[in-house]
Amino acid sequence: MRSWEFFLPLWAKRTNMAKDKTAYVCGSCGYDSPKWIGKCPACGEWNTFQEVKVGKKTASTVTSEFRLDVKSSPISMSKIETEEEPRINMGDGELNRVLGGGLVPGSMTLLGGEPGIGKSTLILQTVMRLKGMKVLYVSGEESARQLKLRADRINFNPNPGLDSQSSNVLVVCEAMIETVFEHIRAVEPDLVVIDSIQTMATETVESSPGSVTQIRECAAMLLKFAKESNTPVIVIGHINKEGTIAGPKILEHMVDTVLQFEGDQHYMYRIVRAIKNRFGSTAELGIYEMVHNGLRPVENPSELLLSDVKEGEELSGVAVACSIEGVRPLLIETQALVSTAAYGTPQRSATGFDLRRLNMLLAVLEKRVGFKLPQRDVFLNIAGGIRVTDPAIDLSVIAAVLSSNVDTGIPRDICFTGEVGLSGEVRPVSRIVQRIAEADKLGFRKIIIPKANMNGLDKGKFKIEMVSVRKVEEALRELFG
Repeated sequence: MRSWEFFLPLWAKRTNMAKDKTAYVCGSCGYDSPKWIGKCPACGEWNTFQEVKVGKKTASTVTSEFRLDVKSSPISMSKIETEEEPRINMGDGELNRVLGGGLVPGSMTLLGGEPGIGKSTLILQTVMRLKGMKVLYVSGEESARQLKLRADRINFNPNPGLDSQSSNVLVVCEAMIETVFEHIRAVEPDLVVIDSIQTMATETVESSPGSVTQIRECAAMLLKFAKESNTPVIVIGHINKEGTIAGPKILEHMVDTVLQFEGDQHYMYRIVRAIKNRFGSTAELGIYEMVHNGLRPVENPSELLLSDVKEGEELSGVAVACSIEGVRPLLIETQALVSTAAYGTPQRSATGFDLRRLNMLLAVLEKRVGFKLPQRDVFLNIAGGIRVTDPAIDLSVIAAVLSSNVDTGIPRDICFTGEVGLSGEVRPVSRIVQRIAEADKLGFRKIIIPKANMNGLDKGKFKIEMVSVRKVEEALRELFG
């Protein structure tokens, strides 16, 4: 009979094998499953599960030196003291607005966008403006020479003989997260930038960089470091072909702020939106203009989004709408083109606007107003390459479509704001005072607004003429007679 020492090696081997567990993670939402599933029960996507290996080590050992000796205990809600979060001025008014007033110490911010849109340029020119702060810029995609060439291209220091704040920016090209933390311990920076999270990898996970497990583990280490050392971390992430940030959706759940960098490479404008912000509003956005030496913040985007057309040269199919993005009013051009359908089925196309809402407005125009567009192609475009979701531009969309249909131009000193309902009524919109003030500041002569927004409105504060309408046909009668 064999003794128990005979089974020791076999038992130890089975124990080690049990530690190397295999799990399946959904690449869209981060749902974990012990076995492969064709359809994710959480998000409903098909064939998104990836096999990952659960490592033996834990991520807590990497950031253990930053741990604070604090014991947690339950506390009454009434005894919790609150104070306003301190902010770090980023030296950029647009970025400060989107962040809610500045960067919060100890927070983790994720900046996502398409490759080549300008994410690294925005962060690099921002950290180079910071005064009195030591910044560690970790690049896993580019070399130090490439970063220096970009810094010279944005022409941050026009006087080469003078020292600039860029001397406080330390660059390290590294992809292993453990080595990054060694540099952090040696440098002790005030701000850490990771470019990008898809290139980072940890030794505790055997999968390749950019996989679901690698992104999640590296993000967890960075989040733990940010909270325990009170050092802000900015992470740059790419988006995939579906338009979401590459990697599991759990990455967006872990960070404090998610910023989306949008724009078309063929246009000069870029927009930063706050998708998630634990320290501010998610309705804010910042607008930048891509120039030869970097990104320039646009303080008054309404003047840039409106084309310079002389009086008396009005073009048909163009209407100016007063929109609100966050708390900022924007005057944008709504361009429409109505032509005879070259094929049997008429086309409906929209750029920068929801196509389903365009079809609804065309149905309202046909049913309630009486304009028939069954054999006509309708193309809609929001000028400037931006995307607008404010329903208050419905009235300008209808006005632009009818202007193109009858080939009659709308005077350039008239703007619109109002949501259109299914019964053809013009519904009230929010922040009507800010919309009117923006149109008045830019020199518009007349603004057409919903009748319900006139209640309690002081007309004496503005020089612009306000025309209130209750139905769509009233607005069209005011324009075309």
